[in-house]
Amino acid sequence: MRLIAINSLQPGMKLGKKIYNEDGIVLLSENAEINDAIIRRLRHHGLDYIYIADHRTDDIQISEMIEETTRRRALNELRVNFKKLMEPAMKGVVYPYLGKTFSGLVESIVDDLSSREDAMIMMMNIDSMDHYLYRHSLNVCLYTLLLGQVYGYSKEDLTLLGLGAMLHDIGKTKVPRDVLNKPSQLTDEEFAQIKQHTEIGFKLLKDEPGIPLKAAHCAYQHHERINGGGYPRGLKGDEIHEFARWIAITDAFDAMTTHRVYRPAMLPHQALEVLYAGCGEWYEKSKLELFRDHMAIYPVGMTVDLSTGERGVVAKIHKAIPHRPVVRVLTNPDGVDLKSPYDIDLSNRLSVVITGVDGAKEAIK
Repeated sequence: MRLIAINSLQPGMKLGKKIYNEDGIVLLSENAEINDAIIRRLRHHGLDYIYIADHRTDDIQISEMIEETTRRRALNELRVNFKKLMEPAMKGVVYPYLGKTFSGLVESIVDDLSSREDAMIMMMNIDSMDHYLYRHSLNVCLYTLLLGQVYGYSKEDLTLLGLGAMLHDIGKTKVPRDVLNKPSQLTDEEFAQIKQHTEIGFKLLKDEPGIPLKAAHCAYQHHERINGGGYPRGLKGDEIHEFARWIAITDAFDAMTTHRVYRPAMLPHQALEVLYAGCGEWYEKSKLELFRDHMAIYPVGMTVDLSTGERGVVAKIHKAIPHRPVVRVLTNPDGVDLKSPYDIDLSNRLSVVITGVDGAKEAIK
């Protein structure tokens, strides 16, 4: 399979992986033929990249961070339970199902990640049209748990960390939809409403059965920054809980690499550059370095341009040096398709570098 930007799609191409709609139902199946109507529909729903079938890359395996069944279950639980929270509620209402439901879900995700020794942080916003809040909550949970495993947290701490990460934006269920999804610039008053989601989330979680206070503080503190420039309380450095400092990084990364109503998605290497602009000011250097070292800067299947003038597809990532992948070369410097594609391992071809990525120009407009 190949990962291709929507703007590079051509009628006649065939889909490489299923695409799900907002209700978790399969919208398009593998090998569905792409036509102009489908391209318009995908673009309308905000997808930036999809997998297409290509016989030249049939042997390239796309690794998932967790089992597909776990992923679909997680998105469904988020969808069902967050929709309940979006409904008007009586004063003093409690949500006793939150702790039981999401603790068990996080434990399943921890087990899945533990079985994948070579797992890396991958682009997760490719084959689903789920509501941004559901996808974002799951993605941040996955990215944060992977970092927590590498960092060496115990399973008990990982469950706490994952629960806090999955529910970090739960306060947004109480923010008006027209403000949360506004496609144009927010007014000062509207931005103030958005910022309230941290305090709302904390109040929702802090007294709930089965929700540890540490997890509630993740919702409260994930927009704090180590230089004191965050919100809601302007906390600095170690005043911010360590779990929230991890989530600050993964939350920002996933937001940047996800299509939003007001801007297209960035590619991973672009988002990493933005994160590093805040290194030492907004984010801890050591945490950001660990994140960088376990992120697939160039995802498997992504089309890339090489300094040789050739173009190919990322075929394999070296975990130790993810920025120097194996590339399956498909076209020569003149843009002619090769009859016999071949692989170049950039880890030992140091004179060759990646100079461009399919869709990058569109992603940063």
